[in-house]
Amino acid sequence: MKDGTDGVQLLDVYDLLPFDNPDGGAWKQGFEIRYQGNEWDEQPLEVFLVPHSHNDPGWLKTFDRYYEDQTKHILDNMLIKLSEDSRRKMIWAEISYFSKWWNNINEEKREAVKRLVEAGQLEMVTGGWVMADEANSHYFAMLDQLMEGHQWIQRHLGVKPSTGWAVDPFGHSPSMAYLLKGAGLSHMVIQRVHYAVKKHFAQQRTLEFLWRQSWDSSPHSDITCHMMPFYSYDVPHTCGPNPAVCCQFDFHRLPGGRVFCPWRIPPQPITELNVQERSAGVRQKSRLFRSPVLMVPLGDDFRFVEASEWDAQFTNYQKLFDYFDQHPELHVKARFGTLSDYFSALSRRVATAGSTLPTVRGDFFTYADRDDHYWSGYFTSRPFYKRLDRTLEATLRATEILFSLTLAEMRRFYGGGRLAADFPAREHFGRLTAGRRSLALFQHHDAVTGTARDHVVVDYGNRLFESILNLHVVLQSSAHWLLLLDKSQYHHDQSKPFMQMVDVMSSQDALPQKTPLTLSDQPRSVMVFNPTEQLQTSVVSVLVDSPDVRVIAAETGRPMAAQISAVWAEPSRAAKDSFQVNSCSIRLLSFVYFVYFLSFNFFLFLNADAPLETFYFEMQKLRLQSGLVQRLQVQFLWYGTRTGANRDKSGAYLFLPGEEGAQVSPEPEPPPLVRVSRGPVFSDITSCFRHFTHTVRLYHLEGHAGRSLEISNKVDIRSEFNRELAMRLVSDVANGNRFYSDLNGFQMQQRRTLAKLPLQANFYPMSTAAFLQDSASRLTLLAAQSQAVAALRPGELELVLDRRLQQDDNRGLGQGVTDNKLTASLFQLLLEDRRGGAKEVGGASVEHLSLLAHLTSDNQLPKFRPFLPLRSSLPCDVHLLNLRTLEDAQVTSGDYSHTDMLLR
Repeated sequence: MKDGTDGVQLLDVYDLLPFDNPDGGAWKQGFEIRYQGNEWDEQPLEVFLVPHSHNDPGWLKTFDRYYEDQTKHILDNMLIKLSEDSRRKMIWAEISYFSKWWNNINEEKREAVKRLVEAGQLEMVTGGWVMADEANSHYFAMLDQLMEGHQWIQRHLGVKPSTGWAVDPFGHSPSMAYLLKGAGLSHMVIQRVHYAVKKHFAQQRTLEFLWRQSWDSSPHSDITCHMMPFYSYDVPHTCGPNPAVCCQFDFHRLPGGRVFCPWRIPPQPITELNVQERSAGVRQKSRLFRSPVLMVPLGDDFRFVEASEWDAQFTNYQKLFDYFDQHPELHVKARFGTLSDYFSALSRRVATAGSTLPTVRGDFFTYADRDDHYWSGYFTSRPFYKRLDRTLEATLRATEILFSLTLAEMRRFYGGGRLAADFPAREHFGRLTAGRRSLALFQHHDAVTGTARDHVVVDYGNRLFESILNLHVVLQSSAHWLLLLDKSQYHHDQSKPFMQMVDVMSSQDALPQKTPLTLSDQPRSVMVFNPTEQLQTSVVSVLVDSPDVRVIAAETGRPMAAQISAVWAEPSRAAKDSFQVNSCSIRLLSFVYFVYFLSFNFFLFLNADAPLETFYFEMQKLRLQSGLVQRLQVQFLWYGTRTGANRDKSGAYLFLPGEEGAQVSPEPEPPPLVRVSRGPVFSDITSCFRHFTHTVRLYHLEGHAGRSLEISNKVDIRSEFNRELAMRLVSDVANGNRFYSDLNGFQMQQRRTLAKLPLQANFYPMSTAAFLQDSASRLTLLAAQSQAVAALRPGELELVLDRRLQQDDNRGLGQGVTDNKLTASLFQLLLEDRRGGAKEVGGASVEHLSLLAHLTSDNQLPKFRPFLPLRSSLPCDVHLLNLRTLEDAQVTSGDYSHTDMLLR
């Protein structure tokens, strides 16, 4: 591990550590901490006790149920108890809850909250709508939930968060650190880091560090980070290395209450008789840090519900603090504090000492909390909802952009900042806000992760589904006004929408279905919206009721390349004639479209004199432009879990595969039914197995759209017992033990497959992309949903597609994962020539997706009289992330009117 000018590189830490997990004594995963007692004679120890209550926006209960049962009582008591004594303090993270509570309190209480914030007694930390997951979430959604929370805080409390608090996400991503720094935060706290990494950082006294981006050679992206050293963020694991001792300082567990210490030594109320003896326990933890400033969290999940807990904690701790003040010879100054209090003191001490904090590069995946219990299962758990998350994200982005463009065009058209009289701007903005908040809520670290109870997952699903439907209304209405030649003809009637969406969902747990297009003597129009900033050539598929059809571009009258295909009701239910599907009159029509940046284009569907042709083809090997031919094989494999009555097994969080590893199906299966087709637009091969349908498609297009293979799967493992389905790509790429996976769709992170780690430890999160490479070629897989990925052997890339597990894995959920759905997954596979080596920054090679991969990945977004707000494409290294309408006096009760343009 380097700790010089390049700082600490986490890849090197993993190479260095033996991961042998010896018994550390009282601190089981650590070591014995020694001190002499005179270490603080010249620099007194400064202790900040930080009260907190971690409120999950859904987990064992739904968001609303948690609020009614616990959260509103916590915040009610917070207002009372902090107001009683100006020395008392607290931090709060989840703005989704805080905003709901704010809406239900009167103006007098709101003013009291503002006074507490202004006085520094109450600090809003991170300021996100939720404490977001950092493995599965896409950076668009991570940023959007952060913006939603920050704008709420600014609007209602008039402050901006400066510190981050992430104690429960199951591993930590530098993408989040980068977004926090960009949002104005300068400090952050993390907790769930592999116990062996924590131990190493504690031994090196690098638990306080500057977290730097892997690709940044400057300190521009640095953010000060505190890593909590022990097992958990609850009171027994925050005051020091011995949980049996620390539990005695959780005064909510005083004898006679409902909560007790599992170590069977209860806390004692602080009195004059025991205060001296009770004051001796804060020094050990401080020896793990370089400065004499110590942060001690005080809280746990949904703590401080009852007024009695507030009294017990604040009263007893204040007696300890007073004792320290009365005895300066102890060289301890302790008080209640916020994160800002702690980090201000830390910065002051570091500056006074003339020292600097060490620099750390890399990420903190994959997390293990004990033994070989790696939390790589949740990278895939509930894949149906991980895909639905991306559907809402893409729909929200397209709607935000279109709504903002519509408002701007209306104000230009009518002049004076006016909108169309019949345009329901206020209602639409409400739908947008609800969509933002539904997406934001689902970024919670027990939502998109797939680690909530079944009924809570349904609640999340309904929110996502309803938001998609409501955003479709905004899309349809905005497009209606934009595309009318005669604006006076505009009339909003929600019961009679101007257009229909091609893809429609019937419920929160159903895959989208295409809306049939009935052809007649009159042409039918299809409108395609390109919400990206680049010109796009791609393929759109719609259902038609006749094979006798042709497609023309409405603006030019130019015929478009088109291909008719059968719609398969079942794998083997297809007629001999390619235009018939068991007497069903519906066909799938695909056509090539060429759509300008941020624009609408019209295409007309007409009856033709003769049906389109259908062809057949055979798959070929992949050939690079250089002439190199690459072998590529796709395998589907099953993982079981450990066996034995007393053995831990896989669950929603953990991946604990059986010793046999991945296996082909243990049950004999008949050969798959295989369908092969070829046409002018695309050619594909579909293999229909018992538990999944696998399709590989090649588009016959010029440019980047025709240089990748599309891989799609439909998976149904509802009949299985404790099994996980994986897809493995086998190639000739000589990547050794290294591969790359993305972090939140924002950056690529090098991974090293290590033989000293168990199989489950070598799986990492893949939000959107992963690749293998050698000196001659790169194999890239782009994904429309998040999942676990590994490269267990050279040339192989493996993804877990779905998991069905009958038991709890003892992490608090209390159930297995058995609510599987028919689930779709979509990928793009690229094979590219490679020239030149990787750039080295901070002791590790830094790689990025190719321009071709970036252009191809943009096509995962849904493609909705020509409307062209841009004169040209933006530069290829600029991505229009969003056009986000903020408070608008014409559409909300706000006082200002503007739109944020977010560029990357």
